[in-house]
Amino acid sequence: MEADGSGVSYSEAMRKNQLDREKAELLAKISKKAQEESSAPSKQETGRPKRQWDVETPVHPSSSSSSSAVAPVKRNRWDQTPADVGAVAATPRRSRWDETPKAAVGETPRRSRWDETPAMVDYGATPAGNIGLATPSAAQMAILGKQAEQQQQPPLQLPDAMAARNAFQTDEELDSLLPKDGYAIMEAPATYVPIRTPARKLMATPAPLRGTSDGFHIPEESRHADFGIPKEVPGVGALPFFKQDDMQFFGRLLDGQSEDDMDAAEKNERQVLRLLLKIKNGAAPQRKSAMRQMAEGARSFGAAAIFNQTLPLLMSPSLEEQERHLLVKVVDRAMFRLGDLVRPFVHKILVVIEPMLIDEDRYARAEGCEIISNLAKAAGLPAMIATMRPDIDHVDEYVRNTTARALSVVASALGIPAVLPFLKAVCMSKKSWQARQTGVRVVRQTAILVRSGILPHLRSLVDCIGHALDDEHLPVRTATALALSALAEAAAPYGIESFDSVLKPLWLGIRKHRGKGLAAFLKAIGFIIPLMETEYANHYTREVMVILIREFQSPDEYMKNIVLKVVKQCVATPGVPVQYIKDEVLPEFFRSFWVRRMALERRQYFQVVETTVELAAKVGGAEVIGRIVLHLKDEAAAFRCMVMETISRIIQSLGAMDVEGRLEELLMDG
Repeated sequence: MEADGSGVSYSEAMRKNQLDREKAELLAKISKKAQEESSAPSKQETGRPKRQWDVETPVHPSSSSSSSAVAPVKRNRWDQTPADVGAVAATPRRSRWDETPKAAVGETPRRSRWDETPAMVDYGATPAGNIGLATPSAAQMAILGKQAEQQQQPPLQLPDAMAARNAFQTDEELDSLLPKDGYAIMEAPATYVPIRTPARKLMATPAPLRGTSDGFHIPEESRHADFGIPKEVPGVGALPFFKQDDMQFFGRLLDGQSEDDMDAAEKNERQVLRLLLKIKNGAAPQRKSAMRQMAEGARSFGAAAIFNQTLPLLMSPSLEEQERHLLVKVVDRAMFRLGDLVRPFVHKILVVIEPMLIDEDRYARAEGCEIISNLAKAAGLPAMIATMRPDIDHVDEYVRNTTARALSVVASALGIPAVLPFLKAVCMSKKSWQARQTGVRVVRQTAILVRSGILPHLRSLVDCIGHALDDEHLPVRTATALALSALAEAAAPYGIESFDSVLKPLWLGIRKHRGKGLAAFLKAIGFIIPLMETEYANHYTREVMVILIREFQSPDEYMKNIVLKVVKQCVATPGVPVQYIKDEVLPEFFRSFWVRRMALERRQYFQVVETTVELAAKVGGAEVIGRIVLHLKDEAAAFRCMVMETISRIIQSLGAMDVEGRLEELLMDG
């Protein structure tokens, strides 16, 4: 080797460095031993365990002063620097968090699974480069062996204090907490095995493997298996479905009882149940076949077997509309076949069918009217009156209302002259005002059903209820006024002479009543005025318009609807002067009704539009359009739509011949 610039060869320099490293290692061992000896008596003197911050940190010698040792100086634990044997110069100071914790003598060092290097799993792919392919050394094999031994050790146990806190309460502790009276000790089931280790329960949670789960699927609903109901009912066959609610009515078909021990009545009931089940839950061919068998065998089955099974089923709250329609058809066809045999069941049939008369669905109302009409034809008027007589003066308003509608259906089916004597007796009743109110309601509903068919009997019906306008009870007077309005509407444009006897009470009534009573009287006058001759219509319109203009400011929604309808009818009546409408009606009408709030209520929205179009037809389109054209730029969108619809309907019906000049510009601008 050649010597460098200082005259020292390279080998000599390496030997010198080796000697320096050995000296530094020896000094470090000496310093460590002195530190342990100095800390031993302090533990005995103080009586407390040694802490890391009580250790004196030695100062390592530098390479320049390798032959002399420096005395240890007390330092903070944050300044403690571990010795580095392999360093030639002084090693930089490190924090204690960089140190590896030392285990006690004879104790296996505890390692966390988070400190372990995850093993490479061969998924069939070739690893990139030489990662994970190097042959482990002997030291690495030893470390791996220790890790395997640690993994085979039993799980850590909780400390005694923690185990005591998590232990179950004993019987003595429970007796001290709970009173002795009122509690009983329940024995655990024989098969009960408590899970003592929640970690094991958590690890036992199943998780699908990657690529084996297609996500969540809603299970298919089985209307048979959910309730233990077979798909095939004995004597019926296979059905598309069998609901849980059907067990209440058709459960007898599944009891397995033999029909050999039954009498004829029970056999008929079971046969009717089978046919009803086919009609209700069967497919289309099953329904048709069962309906035909039910109609043809109605007399052989008997009225009791049919109605005792069908009527309770019709009262089921879970019945769907289609099922109700099919069962109503069964009742209708059975009544047609049975004839007068249905008389003992008139009351039961009415109890089931009468609520359909006030149903929201108009098809259900039509079905109810058809059933009661056929029932009246089959049972006769005496049976119907005898059945409904107790409900005429019933204390419940709902029962009286449905009874009145049913009686009106009977009157329309059997003829008004047949029912009129009974109605006169009811309306003249001195015993109960509820009976008089029900009789008046029957007249009103009859007029709504029969419409122009009441003309031959109009005077008789008006005389039947006219005296009730002076009744002492307000509900009776209100119902009478509404009945007169229905009669006038049905008879229009004829029959004014039949109302001569009630004009004076009606005119006095609009001056005495307020609220709903006044609304009913105004409605009656509004339908009677169009029936009058021209001069009388003009006179009565001027008289009633004073009341109508006063009620423009009413906050009652029902009153506003009645007022709008009456104004529309009075304005459309021939003989009413145009100038009177312009001067007296239009200013107050637009001030009260053409506001934003009217556009928010759908029913009043259409009523205001229709009345405004009728006013435009009377006084001219330009007069009305000029009053609302500026609202085309209103901030409220609903109000703008209301104005636009009114203008469109006016122009469609009257044309735009009278729209000129400035009004045309405002329309185009709006």
